[in-house]
Amino acid sequence: MVADLDAWRRERQAAVERALDAWVTSDTPAALGEAMRYAVLDGGKRLRPLLVLASSEVLGGNRAAAMRAACAVELIHAYSLVHDDMPCMDDDVLRRGKPTVHVRFGQAQALLAGDALQALAFELLTPDDGSVPDAMAAHLCRLLARAAGAGGMAGGQAIDLASVGVALDQPSLEAMHRLKTGALLQASVLMGAATAQTGAAEVAALADYGACIGLAFQVVDDVLDVTADSQTLGKTAGKDAAADKPTYVSLMGLDAAQAYADEMIGRAHRALDGSGLPSPGLLHGLADWVGRRSH
Repeated sequence: MVADLDAWRRERQAAVERALDAWVTSDTPAALGEAMRYAVLDGGKRLRPLLVLASSEVLGGNRAAAMRAACAVELIHAYSLVHDDMPCMDDDVLRRGKPTVHVRFGQAQALLAGDALQALAFELLTPDDGSVPDAMAAHLCRLLARAAGAGGMAGGQAIDLASVGVALDQPSLEAMHRLKTGALLQASVLMGAATAQTGAAEVAALADYGACIGLAFQVVDDVLDVTADSQTLGKTAGKDAAADKPTYVSLMGLDAAQAYADEMIGRAHRALDGSGLPSPGLLHGLADWVGRRSH
């Protein structure tokens, strides 16, 4: 299964990269496209697109819609990183092993690149070639908008900024990360499902799976922030501790945090086991990949 998953993952990552290369063009005013492409291409695990594609494939979904949804999620993720790295937010200089967008292109261009990537995400979901039925496109847009907005990623980031130096308890920390990180990962799974005919029970199980994956991803991220170096991570290691941000490691300790990540991966597997899906192997494999990742 691992060998098969690795081959599948490499193939889908390459396909997503080709699609992003085609859709994020440099044909823009004042070289804005150059900053957009720099922010998106040639980097990242593409976990969110992989979750979209895996969920869609497991359910026999619309392939064209799934690829557009996969790339749209990645564009939202990329725009959030561009903005989060800016001096007014996390003030970071390294992302995916290279200088952050505002370091490379300046703050104003970085801000505009993020704005343009966000807009392009929704443009991808609403093509005029008939490849995505109108009702499906509307559903996909709604899922992505809710996950990215005040009730999801942006709201979680607001809590994160307001929590610097604050000793959050575990329920508060989890509530923040279910929005900041988890909402978009969960939406990735649900957007894949939205490209297919899916029953309510299956959607509920996939939502549980996505929520568990989202929380596990953040816990592992906190563990790696203190156990891996900047070269391995592709971003500044130890930044959360230096900024006095609450993390699962600072709250629970390193060993307990790793054990909690493992517990959440187990819950994700159990959600799939009870889903009634005939062949959820890809989603099981991606859960294990999240749990054992090293960067």
